[in-house]
Amino acid sequence: MPTKNKILKKVLIWRYKNISERQFVYILSILVGFLAGLGTVILKNVTHAFQLLLAVDFLKESKSSLYFIFPIIGLLIVAIIKKTWLKKHIGHGISTTLYAISKRKGIIPKYNMYASLLTAPLTVGFGGSVGLQGPAVSAGTALASYTARFFHMNTKTRMLLIGCATAGAMSSMFKAPIAGIVFALEVFSLDIAFVSLVPLLLASVAAIITSYFFLGSDVLLGFELNDKFQISEIGFYAIFGIFTGIISVYFSVVYFAIRKFFYQFKNRFVRLIIGSIIIGFILYLMPSLYGEGYGLINNLLKGKHIAAIGNTPFSFDATNIWIVIVLLLLITFFKAIAMSTTFGAGGVGGIFIPTLVMGSALGNAFGKIINNLGLGFQVSEANFTLIGMTGLMAGVLHAPLTAIFLIAEITGGYDLFVPLMLVAAISFSFTKYFISNSIYTYKLAQRGELITHNKDKNVMMMLQIDELIETNFKAVYPEMLLGDMLKKAVAKSTRNIFPVLSKQKQFLGIILLDDIRSIMFDSEMYKTVTVGTFMKAAPEIIFHNDSVAQVMQKFKESGAWNLPVVKDEKYVGFISKSKLLTAYRNKLIEVTS
Repeated sequence: MPTKNKILKKVLIWRYKNISERQFVYILSILVGFLAGLGTVILKNVTHAFQLLLAVDFLKESKSSLYFIFPIIGLLIVAIIKKTWLKKHIGHGISTTLYAISKRKGIIPKYNMYASLLTAPLTVGFGGSVGLQGPAVSAGTALASYTARFFHMNTKTRMLLIGCATAGAMSSMFKAPIAGIVFALEVFSLDIAFVSLVPLLLASVAAIITSYFFLGSDVLLGFELNDKFQISEIGFYAIFGIFTGIISVYFSVVYFAIRKFFYQFKNRFVRLIIGSIIIGFILYLMPSLYGEGYGLINNLLKGKHIAAIGNTPFSFDATNIWIVIVLLLLITFFKAIAMSTTFGAGGVGGIFIPTLVMGSALGNAFGKIINNLGLGFQVSEANFTLIGMTGLMAGVLHAPLTAIFLIAEITGGYDLFVPLMLVAAISFSFTKYFISNSIYTYKLAQRGELITHNKDKNVMMMLQIDELIETNFKAVYPEMLLGDMLKKAVAKSTRNIFPVLSKQKQFLGIILLDDIRSIMFDSEMYKTVTVGTFMKAAPEIIFHNDSVAQVMQKFKESGAWNLPVVKDEKYVGFISKSKLLTAYRNKLIEVTS
C-alpha cells in the first residue's frame, strides 16, 4: 500500500506540472464515458445471458407456467445477495445520485459500482418488469465519483464527472449521444456552459464508441421514420398530449401507492412473497410485460401488434381491432403496476424504460382508435407509438427535452419535431400541475434535498448543519446563583451568550452578557438572584429537521446572531450567523469555480 501511494503521488505531481486542470478534466471525462459505456454493455449482456438461459422465446410459445415462477426465483436470488453479500440498500440509481450531489458532495459509496451490475440483470432477466437505465446510471456515476476521488479532484469536478457518467450511460444504452447530454443537463441541473459542455460531449462520444465496439451497430430501438408529419393531424396530437399527461399522473400515483403498500410490511421476506406472487400472476396473464419490454416496442413500431401483445392464456379474436386496442390499453395500465410491484418486492431496476413501454402501447392504441372510428381519418400508428413514448417520458420523468431528442435521434431524423415538442410540452405541463416533482426527485424535494438550477438554493443544500455547530459555550442552569454564573461561566468564556439547560441537558433558554451587565458588579445580588431571573426564550434549530435554508430564515426573523441547536430534545451547541455566511461563501466558491 505505501508503494502504491508513492506511485500515485508521483503521478499526481507529474500531472500538476505537465497537464493543465482543464485538459485533465477532459481526459477524465473520456475515461468516465468509457467506464459508463462499459458498465452499460455489461448490464445489457448479462441480462441477455439470463434471458437466453431461461429460453424465454420457448416459454412464450408454450405459454409455460414458468412465467409465474421465474420472477420469484430472480427476486429471491436478489434478496439473498442483498442480505448475505452486499448487506446494504440499493436505491434507484438516479435518486441516489441526486442525493449524493446535494448532500454528500458527490461522494457515492463504492459498492454502487458493482451492486447494480448483478442484481439488476437478475431482476430483469428473470422477468422483473423494470428497466436497466437506472442501474446503468448508478454504476456509471459511482465509478465517476471514485475516479474523481482517486485523482483528488475538487467537488465541482466530481459533480461534473458524475454528469459525464450519466450522459455516457444514456448514450451507450440507446446510441443517442445528444439525448444523453440533454438528460444529464436536465435531470442533474448542470450548468450549461462551455466548461461543462465539452466534458459531456467527450464522455458521450467515448461511451457510444464503447457500445459500438462491443455491441456493433445493433440498437435497442431500431426504427426508420417513413410517415411524415401532417399539419392536419395537429389537433389529434394536442388531444393525445393530454392523454399522456393523464397516464403520467396515473403512473406516479400508482408507483407511490404501491410503494406505500409494501413499506407497511417491515419484514422483507413478506414483501418478497407478496410482490413475487403479484408480479408472477400479472406476467402469466400478460407475458408482454416480461422484462424490460423492448420487444413490445419494436413490434408495435413494425405494425406487428399481435406479436407485441404475445401469447396470453386467453384466446381472442386477433382480427377484431377493438379487442387489440383494449389489450394495448391494459398493457399500459398494468405495466405501472408490474414495475412498482417489482420494486416493492425488492427488485433492482429503473423506471425509464417502463415509461417507454407504456407510452408506446398508449400511442399505438390511440392511433388505432382514430383510424377505426369510421370518421375517415387515417394517421400513422407508428408515429403515435413514438410520440407516446415522448409524452410519458416528459410527464413521468419531468424531462421533456430528453424525451424530444431521444425519439428524434432513434428515428434518424427530426421530421416529427413539431408533434414531439407539442406533446412533450402538454404532457409535462399537465403532469407538473398535479405532480410537482418526478419519481426521481419527489422524496428529495419533500426533504429539501433536491438539486436545481437555482445556485443559491443548491449551495445552501450542500451545507451540512453538523459542520456549522460551535460548542465552546458555557452552559448555566436556572437555579444557579448569579455569583456562581459569573465565576464558573462568564469568567471562563470567550462568548457573550450562555445556554440555560435543565439537569437532563434540555435547552430552556439563553442569557446574554448584556442582560446582566448592569448588575454583574453588584456583589449584594450574587447570592440572591438566580439565572432563571434573566433567562429568555430563543428560537431553536432542530437538528435533522431544519434545513440550512430554514436556518437562514430563522436568523432573518429573529434578528439573532447565534441560534441554539437541539438534537433529540438535547442541547448540542450554537450556530452563528457569521460562521454560516462564511461557510456559504466558501461553498459557493467551491462549486462554481
